[in-house]
Amino acid sequence: MTVVWVFPGQGSQKIGMAKQIENLPNAKERFSFASEIFERNLFEICEIDSETINPLNDLNNTINTQICLFLVESILLDALKGKGFKPNYVAGHSLGEITALYCADVFSFEDCVSLIKVRSQLMVNAGKGSMAALIGFDRDQLDFLVNQVDDVVIANDNSSSQVVLSGSDQALDKLSKEISCKRFLKLNVSGAFHSTFMNEPSSKFSEYLKKIEFKSASFPVISNYKPSLCSDPNELKIRLEKQMCNGVRWRETMDLMAKDSDLHIVEIGPSNVLSGLGKRHLKDVKISQVSSSDQISY
Repeated sequence: MTVVWVFPGQGSQKIGMAKQIENLPNAKERFSFASEIFERNLFEICEIDSETINPLNDLNNTINTQICLFLVESILLDALKGKGFKPNYVAGHSLGEITALYCADVFSFEDCVSLIKVRSQLMVNAGKGSMAALIGFDRDQLDFLVNQVDDVVIANDNSSSQVVLSGSDQALDKLSKEISCKRFLKLNVSGAFHSTFMNEPSSKFSEYLKKIEFKSASFPVISNYKPSLCSDPNELKIRLEKQMCNGVRWRETMDLMAKDSDLHIVEIGPSNVLSGLGKRHLKDVKISQVSSSDQISY
């Protein structure tokens, strides 16, 4: 059986998710280390819905979301490794790609924390454009309209029935009036992520990544920018550099996984976002989830 570990990105965070893993090895130490780097009590942010008190300390703030998700996912995956579990290859959705690279020993935990701080700040400060989720649509019509309407792209190609678009508010509003779909929902985000609107922050992120040493992956990684198996450190760095201003090709990632006839997908993270996509998009595939300290097995 081929086992794939997958790691979700923003949108899978949950209040209380740190409590679910606090008794795992190194959990408190890792939250403490990252809290010093971010100058915020990240464990508390995971536990308290503080939006009405201080939006900067809300779990849904991108700066907090990304690092908190990484901490939870990295603690869970290392607990699995500690019990002797390991995947044949890994993949992550957006932020989850960084967790996947950490899982494959491409770079250290400390490098990840610093890298995520830079990435999340760049994304929060992008300040251009918006995003919208689109559910239940005709793919041909969507592709046609995306090609016809300026300033809009498919940012997250999640499955055959769900995508997230990035673009200007005007372009998204125009497309929403022209496409037939079950649901079109504007997202509360600070920019048009995974699109050309992110070219400037992506360029700055690329400069930062030059300082990070990428090692050969201990098992292959599927990247968002180019969904194919890769272990080469130089290629993995190029793919991560291009991720911020290009779409997340998750539908193609699942199709690549499906080429294994005996496949087991294990989602490692606080919720079942990727599991849900897999169950709807794939057939005859075993899917498990690891999200808490009482579930370190599959």
